[in-house]
This record gives sequence, C-alpha cells and structure tokens, in this order.
Amino acid sequence: MTVRTLTKLAILLALTLAFQMLGLPQPITGPAINAMLILSTLIMGPFGAALIGMLTPVIAFLRGILAPPLGPAIPFIVLGNWAYIFAFAGLKKINKYLALLVGAVLKLLILAGAVQFLLSVPPPVAKALQFPQLITALVGGLVALIVWAGLQKTGIDK
Repeated sequence: MTVRTLTKLAILLALTLAFQMLGLPQPITGPAINAMLILSTLIMGPFGAALIGMLTPVIAFLRGILAPPLGPAIPFIVLGNWAYIFAFAGLKKINKYLALLVGAVLKLLILAGAVQFLLSVPPPVAKALQFPQLITALVGGLVALIVWAGLQKTGIDK
C-alpha cells in the first residue's frame, strides 16, 4: 500500500468512527455508517472498505457504543457489511441503484438470518438487526451516491 492509499484509508476510517462516536440516534448513525461504507468502496475499492466494515463494529463494541447484547452479533455485522460492500462493488457498473439494493438485501438476509437461526438475543436487539438494517443500508447508500456525485466534481476520483 502506498502512503496515499493508507492516508485515504485512515481518513475514511476516522470519519466513519467519528459518526459512530457522535452519539446520534441509530436512525442517523446507521445510514451515516452505511454511507461511509459505500463512499469508502467508491474511493478505496472493496478491500479498503471491507477493512473499515470489519473495524467499525469491533471498535464500537470496545468503546461501548455497540450495546453488550450485540456482542455476539459482531461477526454477522461484519459479514453483512462485507456483503453490502462487495455486492455494490461488483454490480455498480451494471446499475448503481441495483447494486445498492442487492447489497442492502444481502446485508439484511445475513443479519436477519443470524438472529432468526443462530443467535440468542433479546427481542429488541433481534428487531434492530432485521428490517431497519435494510432501510439504513438503502438510505446510507443513496446519501453516499449523492455525496460521491459532488466529490467527483472536485476531481477526487482521479
């Protein structure tokens, strides 16, 4: 990795973590994190974004931002983030909106499947890891595409 690549990765990770640490309600924080995952994919590619998607739930848990009952869900949150990132990266050239939809649905299926079949979590936690995840992934992805369109005008994608 070049210094430039590491710098981009560090800035994107710092911005993503800053959103987590602001203490805003989940309906704001969730889309913001998902927006950063998609922006990171567009700026860094899927592997850089995947690193961010892996670190954010772990760091959120260690800092007490992610509630203790969500601890067992961390591996599934990471897998959901990866599905979101790689589906978007793989399909964005075909259709960026389809790519977002497929990524969001895959993320939902992983998280909802985990709480339905693999995890024993309190009902409010199970509910939070189901349909709201689809909404936050879609909203965050749309925000990312709007921000990306603006960033492209600055030449950041070159």
